[in-house]
Amino acid sequence: MLTNVTIGLISKTRVTEEFVALILLPLVGNAAEHVTAVTVSVRNKLDLALAVAVGSSIQIALFVLPFLVILGWWIGQPLSLNFDTFEAVVVVLSVVVVNFAISDGRTNWLEGFVLMATYVLIGVAVFYYN
Repeated sequence: MLTNVTIGLISKTRVTEEFVALILLPLVGNAAEHVTAVTVSVRNKLDLALAVAVGSSIQIALFVLPFLVILGWWIGQPLSLNFDTFEAVVVVLSVVVVNFAISDGRTNWLEGFVLMATYVLIGVAVFYYN
């Protein structure tokens, strides 16, 4: 059902597949984790909020993506991790900004704003990227 909705969204609007895959699906798919991270951070448990937010990203990068590549080979659906230059720059930028924000174990409103601004800039760039 979700596949049909995304195909309909892509075919009837100017939204690209990349925007749906990089921005919309992670927002919707990780909504529970986002709520958990915000809830525990409001209770001043920043270490737990960072563990929830960063831990799921590490889990996806180190387990789920390689597993999907191997599964794709097994079922005859080729899938590679061959990123073009734009996608590689986005990944490196994301890693650098998140590392900047969490490296000292403390954070403030400016680092949170920088993280949100980076996400918005990446979203806008992906939306207009051909």
